[in-house]
Amino acid sequence: MRVTVKPDVCIGAGQCVLAAPEVFDQDDDGVVQVVDETPENELHRDVLLAAARCPVEAIGVVES
Repeated sequence: MRVTVKPDVCIGAGQCVLAAPEVFDQDDDGVVQVVDETPENELHRDVLLAAARCPVEAIGVVES
C-alpha cells in the first residue's frame, strides 16, 4: 500500500492522526503530513479508516 495526501485540501480535522498515528501527523497549522508512505500490512485497516474518516477526502490509498 502507498499513502498519499492532498495538503492543499486538508482542513485540519485530525481524524487521520487519531485513526493511524503511525502513518499521519499534522504540521503547526494542522495540515496533514504523511510520516510513513508505505506502512506495514498490520496498519492497513487503520489507514483505510483514516481515509474514510477524512471529511474532505484528502487521503489517497493505492493498493499494491
